[in-house]
Amino acid sequence: METEFLFFIAIFITSILYSSVGHGGASGYLAVMALFAVNPIYMRASALTLNMFVAGISFYHFYRGGYFRPKLLLPFIALSIPMSFIGARVDIDPRTYKIILAIFLLIAVVRMVFFTKSEKETKQVNLPLALLFGAVLGFFSGMIGIGGGIILSPLLLLMGWASIKETAAISAIFIFLNSASGILGVLATGFEPISSIYILIIIGIVGSMIGSRLGQKKFTPKYLMYMLSFVLLFASFKLFYFS
Repeated sequence: METEFLFFIAIFITSILYSSVGHGGASGYLAVMALFAVNPIYMRASALTLNMFVAGISFYHFYRGGYFRPKLLLPFIALSIPMSFIGARVDIDPRTYKIILAIFLLIAVVRMVFFTKSEKETKQVNLPLALLFGAVLGFFSGMIGIGGGIILSPLLLLMGWASIKETAAISAIFIFLNSASGILGVLATGFEPISSIYILIIIGIVGSMIGSRLGQKKFTPKYLMYMLSFVLLFASFKLFYFS
């Protein structure tokens, strides 16, 4: 019972931190599930479900704040949505899944440690590159059970295509749409979320309401992001070790 309570607390904190920067939190949820030894067969469906609820609420708050640019979103989702559906239908063995997930968690750490404060004047999106990035992110989003925002965010900032809060808004809706598409793909192969998924959804919704309000008004505190990065890093090494 104590372990389950700690699991719920970890999911709650993760949803607050991620939603504050426009993310659904799938990489964080997957890290938490890995740390609490959740069976891999439940992880993808559970993370995508939580992702959809948390990212949807986060997007709503950033949209109300006037940070959403529809023309910036379209090139990325044109191919990411169908590719997320295809990726979710890929059946991979647990060992391979853990290794790929560990790599994505390391990417998440790099994103949070090195790209939390980048800001520059925005410029025109390169359409062919945006389509390519969207397709690749969509495929891996569905296959691993993430929304892709953890990689899309630093990409938008590094390329100078969006400001920080515009990036948060775009990432949130990108994650929501990819997660929804991924869930449809998972349904085609057998939807198996964790047994406590309804409790986790409620926890995620409450956490995202808190986090997105904080993120829309002031950015996530740097030291909390570093703490979360440490958890992701630990989970990544744990996945590598037990693979």
